[in-house]
Amino acid sequence: MTDTNTTRVAVLVGSLRADSLNRKLAELLRDEAPAGVTLDIIDGLGEVPFYNEDLDGESAPAAAVALRERVAAADRVLAVTPEYNGTMPAVLNNAIDWISRPYGAGAVVGKPFGVIGATPTPYGGKWAHGDTARSAGIAGAIVVEDVTVSQPAVDVDPTTDPDVRAKLLAALGTLVDFAPEASAA
Repeated sequence: MTDTNTTRVAVLVGSLRADSLNRKLAELLRDEAPAGVTLDIIDGLGEVPFYNEDLDGESAPAAAVALRERVAAADRVLAVTPEYNGTMPAVLNNAIDWISRPYGAGAVVGKPFGVIGATPTPYGGKWAHGDTARSAGIAGAIVVEDVTVSQPAVDVDPTTDPDVRAKLLAALGTLVDFAPEASAA
């Protein structure tokens, strides 16, 4: 981080679809982030090969190296994801696998981590969000439980509903304001 007055949040979007609702939510948060907060939506997750220890090391794939560098440069990490078949999308799981290595020293280790998203179900992606939080925690992130927002998108458009937008922005604020040292006490 170059500006000590700016909090940089790396954003991992779990959907690759061009018209993804979750990408739109990530963009909304980026565009409406409070002063002093920059959201870096990391594109190219679909180009990162499936994690394979044989590929990792000094000659790791460029897309995986870029992912690690952008997460390492961030102060916080936010996953914005739908739910596929009751769990997180493979592309998000793969991104977490790459940023968790080397074990104990990966790009996500020690970083506050939150997860939000919306799905067109009554559950709003809660299983995917729980799996994402668990995986990130095992990878060494500090999961900020108060950030998790699993938004049903059945009868509401999360991108335009003022209550949903306020809830998502509040979750971002909680992630940004989280003090890692307070969680260790």
